[in-house]
Amino acid sequence: MNPTRIVLADDHELVRDGIKSLLENEAEFKVIAEASDGKEALKIIAADQPDLLIVDIRMPQMNGIEVVKNLTRDFPNVKKLVLSMHDSEEYVVESIESGADGYLLKGSSKAEFLKALHSIAAGGKYFSGDISTIIIDNFVNGRTKSPSKSLSSTEEISILTNREKQILELILDGKGNNDIAEALKISKRTAEVHRFNLMKKLNVKNLVELTQKSKELNLI
Repeated sequence: MNPTRIVLADDHELVRDGIKSLLENEAEFKVIAEASDGKEALKIIAADQPDLLIVDIRMPQMNGIEVVKNLTRDFPNVKKLVLSMHDSEEYVVESIESGADGYLLKGSSKAEFLKALHSIAAGGKYFSGDISTIIIDNFVNGRTKSPSKSLSSTEEISILTNREKQILELILDGKGNNDIAEALKISKRTAEVHRFNLMKKLNVKNLVELTQKSKELNLI
């Protein structure tokens, strides 16, 4: 049986090297090419026609979600696994709507990573446990978010992920991004992303507006 031919797309060489090292003893999978940005990934895929793409979300030239969207349209037979450090609901939903076959966090174990690859290579889907909750909320339960419709206080609270609620508590406690990252054992960049998504969902632009909105929602 021929191995699943994989293209890696991530702008961090260290990440690509780690994935290659992880797969080097797995006979079922073979990394045939690498790309450091989205546009390069699409060129490689057009030339090499791999079976599966492992792609990061945040890349130069073209982000991972745009790459997935292009592949879904132009190369529907290529399977797509988004491997990201972000557990943001927005990223997860956009990835799935763009046609991703799986979404896995970079902090996942080797066993879960291989499980995801096997599932997707066999024609299935794979989403890690935390991500599954987001999928159920948005697709199974049919929850939608329309920017043109104002949300009630209960709805505004419910659209926040558990992580965003933790971030909110820390922000209201006067913590900066470095403090939040340390408290939650995440990177500063991840803390910044969560903070951005939180403020976007609550439709506030600064700490003053966030504090006022939190009072309106009886969060403080």
